[in-house]
Amino acid sequence: MKIEGKEYRTIWFDEKNKVVKIIDQTKLPHKFIIKDLKSVEDAINAIKNMEVRGAPLIGATAAYGIVLAILENSRSEFLVKASKNLIKSRPTAINLKWAIDRMAKKLSGINSDEILKIAIKEANDICEEDIKFCENIGIHGLKIIEDIYNKKKDTINILTHCNAGWLATINWGTATSPIYHAHKKGIKIHVWVDETRPRNQGANLTSYELNEEGISNTIIADNTGGILMQKGEIDMCIVGTDRTLSTGDVANKIGTYLKALAAHDNNVPFYVALPSSTIDWETKDFKDIPIEERNSDELSYVEGLDQNNNIQKVLIYPKKSKSMNLAFDITPAKYVTRLITEKGICEASVEGLKALFK
Repeated sequence: MKIEGKEYRTIWFDEKNKVVKIIDQTKLPHKFIIKDLKSVEDAINAIKNMEVRGAPLIGATAAYGIVLAILENSRSEFLVKASKNLIKSRPTAINLKWAIDRMAKKLSGINSDEILKIAIKEANDICEEDIKFCENIGIHGLKIIEDIYNKKKDTINILTHCNAGWLATINWGTATSPIYHAHKKGIKIHVWVDETRPRNQGANLTSYELNEEGISNTIIADNTGGILMQKGEIDMCIVGTDRTLSTGDVANKIGTYLKALAAHDNNVPFYVALPSSTIDWETKDFKDIPIEERNSDELSYVEGLDQNNNIQKVLIYPKKSKSMNLAFDITPAKYVTRLITEKGICEASVEGLKALFK
């Protein structure tokens, strides 16, 4: 997708300089910086510090992290340690482990002369597949938006939470892909963008990328969605997911569950968009999903531009106050209208997912 009229991806491998290029998302929306990752430790820190974020992009970064590890030291012991450290960098998003497992399977038994070339190709393939998957999610999700538009014959108001846009993937996004496809088809769209505390990925990233594509959007405080639904000002909700169980239960950014409850109470359809790499086929009970707890300073401090156009961090809580910063919550399948995947739309259930993928 575009930034200032120029097409970008969120991550790519620079063959000439043997570095991984990323858009540093901690600097958006105020600064656009392309950063070089030169080592596996750089990749781990980029994931931990959320310079890259979003389940599909984290997975791609982990795959390229293995490439960077091979460039440092191709011995199996080093690669095993690098893989474990990458997996530990953020525990909730299943794409991370999926990508590492896929790289390990592909590189198993490969000799040292070939391993780098094969690793680069596999990491590139993961990115290309994600682009295609997200594009297909948009094609399938477009049908839902078209159905609403054909009945309403007016602007479709969509609520989204956090950033499940192209900045969270390689391109297109998951939750935003149907929106982008509808916009390209000429359907009038307006997006209610939850600011998504504490890191404000909705305000900083989703609104930013929608602006760049010329899509009408309004940032709202995280607790505004409910009253907008009561007033009939939301036609549908669509969010992404960091891990979806085969049961249809969804782990996503903290606050997603409350939006689903409000949508259920107001008969507003609540859709979850995901590539198959985000499905956890092994975990059966959502209580077993590891929920990341991040540094409480993310809550206590906020960043923004001062009057001199410099980015500043300020404390907004009393110094003596404690805070807890859980990054994700779980939305039970019963509150999910449908899952939108690269293979089609299905019920949020074992039967629904198996009909598409098994």
